[in-house]
Amino acid sequence: MEIYYKNGTIISDQGDDGIFEYDGRIKKYRALPYKYALVTRKYKNIIDHVFPDKKINVKSGIELRPYQKKSLELWEKNDYSGTVVLPTAAGKTILGIYAITMLQVPTLVIAPTIELIIQWREKLRDAFNVEIGQIGGGEKDIQDITVSTYDSAYLMAERLGNRFKFIIADEVHHMASESFIQIAKIYASPYRLGLTATYERTDSMQEVLETYMGGKVFELGYEELNDYISNYKIVRIPIDLSEEDEREYNKNREIFLSYLRRRNIKINGNMDFEKFIMTSWNPEGKEALMAWRKSREIAFNAERKVDYVRYILSKHPNEKTIIFSEDTNTAYTLSKEFFVPALTYMTSGKERKKYLDMFKTGDITVLATSRILDEGVDVPDASVAIIMSGSGSTRQFRQRLGRILRPSEGKESYLYELISAGTTEYGTSKRRRKGVPIGINDSA
Repeated sequence: MEIYYKNGTIISDQGDDGIFEYDGRIKKYRALPYKYALVTRKYKNIIDHVFPDKKINVKSGIELRPYQKKSLELWEKNDYSGTVVLPTAAGKTILGIYAITMLQVPTLVIAPTIELIIQWREKLRDAFNVEIGQIGGGEKDIQDITVSTYDSAYLMAERLGNRFKFIIADEVHHMASESFIQIAKIYASPYRLGLTATYERTDSMQEVLETYMGGKVFELGYEELNDYISNYKIVRIPIDLSEEDEREYNKNREIFLSYLRRRNIKINGNMDFEKFIMTSWNPEGKEALMAWRKSREIAFNAERKVDYVRYILSKHPNEKTIIFSEDTNTAYTLSKEFFVPALTYMTSGKERKKYLDMFKTGDITVLATSRILDEGVDVPDASVAIIMSGSGSTRQFRQRLGRILRPSEGKESYLYELISAGTTEYGTSKRRRKGVPIGINDSA
């Protein structure tokens, strides 16, 4: 059998076996590239033109922790395929770097944001002392080890589908989307490693990763990593609304609930809420949606929460602190109130890097952010997190907690949740904390 790669498919001169499909136009057999590993395992005498016979020579001085070693052993037993699920701050990047030294083949590291691929590039360069390529962020430099955003890997899939034998997908839950799953299908890479802190998705699309990335091979939670993360404490603080905020909240909440009762609509999850939005294109529905947004805004941004943020900052002077909010406007409000930098989607990449570098060196000790630091960005020294507002997503909560868990000698970390009393924020907090240990000596 002779196989080669062309325009996002594997072509073969034979293959009537359920893996390939016959294409009468070219009188050859075709298969999606992700089946390359299956083909090479099934057939022994293959003339393989899909990948050049190329090895790279990289070494690192990394010493793995026992759980990291175990995870890679299970990944290796699964034909160097599958996803490792570890909490933020547990060393997923280290796993990826070590896996490259195990395989010694051209490797593509994919991550969802420019900040993350820049971090990967710097850590790979430090580990191996070789040139690391980058696709995305205005660059298109392809090397034997290259980092790329998901967007760029998707756009260049047909061209690069047989360039890299090994794919590392950081925050692999992003791969399980309708568009990005094409990366897993069109790249022929026989070796695949997914990394994430939160494998499950609200739409259950992670199930497609079983087929295209090898499924979940290893998982640990925070409760099993006490020896490798800082001691932490989660404190949930109820904040009373002002009389004016309480009146406005109750008025808008009643408008929303009355509409649901009249329409016999029950909301028990994201899908139900999406159905509500789809049926709200009428004057009453629009009023109900606006009332829901207003009540949510009041709960998230209660004036007295700002006063409590001030108290927490005074309680932890000079400690590196991140204040998280759900929306951009709140981040800028906090920035002005406390004279601290705000990091949002509107902040340029250059400015983000500047503030994070200053935070790392201690030139600034407090950052206000919306959702831009929720995923993946390395903030190694933070010890205090304040959640001014947030969604019910367990993924978001775990990521925010992970920002303060990187260990250092004598470090004690605190995560404060500010919850507007008598509002739906209590239910939101309960949902996002599901499965997350509340921390050592917790008083929430």
